[in-house]
Amino acid sequence: MLPLDLPVGEVLPYVRRAEELGFDQVWVVEDLGWRGGVAQAATVLASTTHLTVGIGIMPAGARNVCFAAMELATLAQLHPGRLIAGIGHGMPGWMRQVGSWPESPLTLIKEYTRALRLLVAGEPGPENGRYVRCQGVVLTEIPDIVPPVILGVRGPKSQAVAGEVADGLLLAEPAAPAYITASLRHLGPAAANSPEIVVYDAAAVDDDEEAALDRVRAALESVGEPQWAAHIDPLPFAEELRAHRAAGPDARHFARTMPADWVRALSVAGTPDQAREAIDARHAAGATSVVLAPAGPDRLAALDSLARALPHRH
Repeated sequence: MLPLDLPVGEVLPYVRRAEELGFDQVWVVEDLGWRGGVAQAATVLASTTHLTVGIGIMPAGARNVCFAAMELATLAQLHPGRLIAGIGHGMPGWMRQVGSWPESPLTLIKEYTRALRLLVAGEPGPENGRYVRCQGVVLTEIPDIVPPVILGVRGPKSQAVAGEVADGLLLAEPAAPAYITASLRHLGPAAANSPEIVVYDAAAVDDDEEAALDRVRAALESVGEPQWAAHIDPLPFAEELRAHRAAGPDARHFARTMPADWVRALSVAGTPDQAREAIDARHAAGATSVVLAPAGPDRLAALDSLARALPHRH
């Protein structure tokens, strides 16, 4: 993952180093107030030669679908086979702040995703819906390789929509194997059609396992909050985790005093072999891409450390 708070002068050295180290993909983040996802993706694609670049995620309420399709089609034309487009609801608070939170988020994302996939593939826009109006619109500049459009959503109903209208699913961190398995069930019959399943996890690798676990704890501070329930519910220690959060004074104390076994389950952290085992477990649960969010103050050094957990072919 390209850290959203990476100083601008480190962005290109970071992605070029990721390619040099043998990573297959770089994912860019579009959080309100930080950097734009399309601009980051275009820059990373132009600054590397073979990395696949994922946008995770473009909120459906933020862009007119026709113009979003034009952006994605142009990127896919210029960089064939190197783009994955993630679409989501966007965080409700952010989307309300900018006046783009719909009465029915499920209806919007279903209409938006269906239209986006048709438009990027060169097909006419579908019949106008409740929110999305692009009937008959056709893009003249379309890519030879149509990029996958996946949904970055966590609720069961939204994941069911992903199974109905998208090419796959993006699961935000933490994405423990049990959470991946539970999410795949929500896709319905589409789960049998080899969808793209991209998962994020906070990650730290060190010869000293304890040092790696300590480094990743800060990235787990939010997982005790109610909005992360979907990630936690499938885990065997879910109730204990909630009780631990309720008993503590704040999120920092919660993460700092979390049992080591929980940290291992909720991240990709430890020695290179342990981190590789955690990645393998996520693939075994159904992930097609495991995206590592580097933990620690020095992101370039963290990137080098994470590369030690890549499969030995690198």
